[in-house]
Amino acid sequence: MAGHARYTVVFDACVLYPMVMADAMMSLTVTGLFAAKWTRRIEDEWMQALTARRPDLQGRLGTRRDQMRAAAFDWEIEEAAWQPIAPSLALPDPDDTHVLAAAIAGHADCIITTNLRDFPIEITAPLGVEVLHPDPFIEAQWDLNPIVVLTAFKRMRARWQKPEASALEFAEAFERGGLPMAATRLREAEELL
Repeated sequence: MAGHARYTVVFDACVLYPMVMADAMMSLTVTGLFAAKWTRRIEDEWMQALTARRPDLQGRLGTRRDQMRAAAFDWEIEEAAWQPIAPSLALPDPDDTHVLAAAIAGHADCIITTNLRDFPIEITAPLGVEVLHPDPFIEAQWDLNPIVVLTAFKRMRARWQKPEASALEFAEAFERGGLPMAATRLREAEELL
């Protein structure tokens, strides 16, 4: 499996099921600032987590899944690539070893997760894998290319039609969605959204 010339991230399931967080990450993915990857197991996990919280969505997530796949060129790290690596890894939560194994197999630079404690730096750093919460990751992307990031979020806000959101309501949704640094940046750029 070849690596990407661009910075490559693996999205953990916990980043893909909260709506605002997932929408923000996918909105940035389509910009081409980085390559985004995940596995079918990660995909199954976010879908199960979402339907556990929202049983009314059972059997209705196929469109969202397909749109996410379309947004991320070459998204899949196949099981045959990561599965042989997983048994050699040890993390505080054994259920997360497949995420780290996928990052290694997918030649990823970084894992994006809200569960930072499950990926101790003393284990991941020697393997060449950085672990970041999505909020500082978004802030880093904003610092690298503010026009592209702002444009991505402007398009994201434009997709919010039911209900529509003002620029401040949009920023507040980021705040509630666990992205306070991004929310601050959005408030600062309110007139441009």
